[in-house]
Amino acid sequence: MKTYTAWLPFLKEVPPRGLETAELAAWELEQGLRGLDCGLSGRCAVDGTMPEEAYRLERDGETCLVTGGRIGVLYGVYALLRALALGQALPEGVQRPFYPARMINCWDNADGSIERGYAGRSLWFEGGAVRYDPDRLLELARLMASVGLNVLCLNNVNVRDPAERLIEDWLPKLRELAALFRPFGIRLMVSVDFAQPMLHGIPTADPLDERVAAWWRERARDIWTQIPDLYGFLVKADSEHRPGPFTYGRSHAEGANMLARAIAPYGGKLVWRAFVYNCLQDWRDQTTDRPCAAYDTYVPLDGQFDANVILQVKNGPFDFQVREPVSPTLLKMAHTSLALEFQLAQEYTGQQIDIYAMAPLFREVFDEVPPEKVQAVAAVSNFGRDGNYFGHPFAAANLFSFGCFAWDPASEPGETMAAWAGLTYPSCARTLTEEILLPSREIYEQYTAPLGLCWMVNPNHHYGPNPMGYEFQSWGTYHRASRDAVGIDRTGAGTGYAAQYPPAMRARYENPETCPDRLLLFFHRLPYSFVMRDGRTLIQRIYDDHFEGAERVEKMAEILRTLPLPQPDRDTALARMEKQLANAREWRDVVNTFFWRFSGVPDAHGRKIYD
Repeated sequence: MKTYTAWLPFLKEVPPRGLETAELAAWELEQGLRGLDCGLSGRCAVDGTMPEEAYRLERDGETCLVTGGRIGVLYGVYALLRALALGQALPEGVQRPFYPARMINCWDNADGSIERGYAGRSLWFEGGAVRYDPDRLLELARLMASVGLNVLCLNNVNVRDPAERLIEDWLPKLRELAALFRPFGIRLMVSVDFAQPMLHGIPTADPLDERVAAWWRERARDIWTQIPDLYGFLVKADSEHRPGPFTYGRSHAEGANMLARAIAPYGGKLVWRAFVYNCLQDWRDQTTDRPCAAYDTYVPLDGQFDANVILQVKNGPFDFQVREPVSPTLLKMAHTSLALEFQLAQEYTGQQIDIYAMAPLFREVFDEVPPEKVQAVAAVSNFGRDGNYFGHPFAAANLFSFGCFAWDPASEPGETMAAWAGLTYPSCARTLTEEILLPSREIYEQYTAPLGLCWMVNPNHHYGPNPMGYEFQSWGTYHRASRDAVGIDRTGAGTGYAAQYPPAMRARYENPETCPDRLLLFFHRLPYSFVMRDGRTLIQRIYDDHFEGAERVEKMAEILRTLPLPQPDRDTALARMEKQLANAREWRDVVNTFFWRFSGVPDAHGRKIYD
């Protein structure tokens, strides 16, 4: 039987269907110890006095003991097997997750396509219906549970017809899917359309209209009767021309609370995305600034959301760009439950063609956002039907490391990457980790958008360089490059965006002498002659980064060719590396030429820039 065990190669068989969690834990422990061929025996037991997701590992001679709460016992089995496979010491004491909700958001459509999907088609939709391979979903559930992920939203947050079908016509199928994932401690969630009542004869979606509220209460009763442990609804409203509370002159707190109250009797959570992508502007307008939108919309509402509302905020104020500061909304709302959202699908970061390990990004964000500031974490899925679920075999590392950081936000990138590589490719784990994975984010950033500039990509599909691609569109995404200067002034003298940060961060960002280099052009408009802290001019830094980034990809390709990867991973990785080489060279030449044509300043080292 073909299996897709990814970083769990010692689990060679798909788990049987219909097991309860404790039975599943025992089955996985027995199979894993046998697959590891380590000569150890093991026992696992549920301890009702422990928190549901907590576990403890112990070893007595040749016997390993896993005890845990109802779900924690399974997490403990995976943690034990991982430690044994890596030759690591067992963690001491009771282990438990930092966040109660560790969510994956899938952007799957009913026709089987996936918006911003780079690993093939949907694992559970095809041809306008719910269709799936149970064994593949059991494997996926195992992968998620093995890194402690516990909520899965099935359908695209940009909802169209799947929303209606999932919560009405497809409830029996949704119940089947919930049963497959339930033993692994994974609860399902569905995206819903804020205007869905209007598909059923109600002339409005006004959240303060009793007809609307009553319709949602009826739907909630029907849904939770079928699936009592459904986690809740995910909603995106008033964004990208989708309706929402603003349509009716209501606040987002009023819109979210109406839905939250419909599902509250069943313990449901209402996850409300803070992506307000309606900040249209004329390109001549230099005061409107889209990064301000989420803060301006939500911070005044702090404390007005019901207790079962979770406001889901992207890690940066734009849209998962190569480099952004953390969203100031994450730092401000002390009286609202927040979820921090990442994008594992590499929309702007290489589309699972270019290698881009995200663990360093997770670390940087948690260095700026104290973990206790948020109450949940979420990530946009990077998996699909292709091969190992992730398109590029190394893209699996991003789901693995996200799970590690969701469980423990104090995790370290080097440790998570080394663990993934050691489990997946033990014969070359160190080289893969140190020479390819860990530097890959910095390398990608060097040859793409420089020093915090955003949106220099081809419109719509977002792969490859196009410095003017969004410059004159209406979403507020401009770099305003001229013959003399480049960047956006977001200080008090400019758009004022920097004022959304706490005083110490604002002071750091507003002064070009203290602003981090990688964010310099996000916060400042500077002449090409501006002298960086290392003595180089701004224009020379741009040239150097792009030349060096492309050179580092060439070195990465040389190393990759020497690694003894198994097939078909080797062929897949090498084929995608050829595309990455072409992409890096194209970015280097396009961006350097773009700025040479504006500035007229040649490269100080005489390297080729095209006229």
